Amino acid sequence: MAVQEARHGGADAAAHEGGCTCGDCPHGAREGHRRAVAAFLLKRDEYATGQGLPAAVAHSASASRQWVSEELAQAAEAVAERGRAEGAAWLSRLWRRTAVVVWAGVVLLLLGQALTAIGAGWTGARTAGLLAAVLVAGALTAASWFHRARGGVLAPLVGEDNRLSTSRAVAGSWVLFLAFAVLVLVGELAAASGSRERDALIDGLDLARGAGVVTVLAVASGIAVLVRRVVGLRVQGQRLQKVRAHRPRAADLLTDDSGRGSFADIQYVVINAVALAFAAVRLARRPDQLPDLPWGLAVVVLVSAGTYLAGKYAEGGRPVILSVVRAREAGDLDGPIRTGDDIEIRGTGFVPAGAQGADRLARMVVRVGAVNVHVPLVPVVGGFDNPADDLLTVPVPAEVEPGRVEVQVVTAAGVETNRYAIDVTE
Repeated sequence: MAVQEARHGGADAAAHEGGCTCGDCPHGAREGHRRAVAAFLLKRDEYATGQGLPAAVAHSASASRQWVSEELAQAAEAVAERGRAEGAAWLSRLWRRTAVVVWAGVVLLLLGQALTAIGAGWTGARTAGLLAAVLVAGALTAASWFHRARGGVLAPLVGEDNRLSTSRAVAGSWVLFLAFAVLVLVGELAAASGSRERDALIDGLDLARGAGVVTVLAVASGIAVLVRRVVGLRVQGQRLQKVRAHRPRAADLLTDDSGRGSFADIQYVVINAVALAFAAVRLARRPDQLPDLPWGLAVVVLVSAGTYLAGKYAEGGRPVILSVVRAREAGDLDGPIRTGDDIEIRGTGFVPAGAQGADRLARMVVRVGAVNVHVPLVPVVGGFDNPADDLLTVPVPAEVEPGRVEVQVVTAAGVETNRYAIDVTE
């Protein structure tokens, strides 16, 4: 019986390993992805030091390079598949976490109101604020459930590249804040007994009082729509390379697609966060009217929005081939490019931001004449020597006819470079 249970346990572990999306399963999607990444890194470093090569290809540098590249490409695709499974499982679990965070915010608001009410007493504005928070939290929770397979309440903030959008996050924050502010006024208006008090609350919605915050809301929402259009047109025009991420991350709000900090994104988030904090304090002090954002602060937000938009226009660029030369190792004689020789393609923009993973690098193709040549992966300890963002090394296949042929690079994002003519001799 014990042997049978052990066998069943081993079979269950094998069945769950890497493919299960259960949150409590130790062999879930996250564990499977972690193991796949660890196995790939170990294999890459072994090949980088010359270990694990079969004897049939060890005698030939070109054959061993091709064999290593194919093995790493297959292993990288397995890692990417695990990463996509882990990303889908993470998104499906995220809606519960966002719901918990939203209701935790309601509890914190209640505690803050209770503490500040000591001595001052409980007011109708506090009740209206609490009810408004409950309504907003309920709406967000319902939206999270309906979009539970796509990240819950964060689903509208995720861009087409599966990353959190900075512009959408900022605009969404202002929309939620102003919806909460208006609901507070609605609650106070419903509880008001005197006509003078009701008139004062209605006057609190006057545009002259909230012109600054309404302007900021309009600009932030317009920036979110415009940035999506700008990015889409630049991608279609091959002036911007976009690679889809496995899953959205909080760091996407402050970084570019490669994970490096972006000045345009950081300043946009920070300045809008400061303005939101100021508006929240004004609403807490004067809950009977829309928060009057001073025009000085509103102009600062507008300048920040302009900087962010300019950064979106300036980022990226089309990959370009600058030169193609025959690769030469130490001791080789100088000579023309022949079939079977390695060529170095020098330029810029060959590896798009976010495409540093081996599965994306393996998708790079070089057209030599009418022949498509996959760029070989050349591992080194801790990374890859080929391909690089400014240099690619590929062999000239035997199928290329001698004469003048054109070379063109197709990146992992599907963007094509300019054509560069070279002479291939017999």
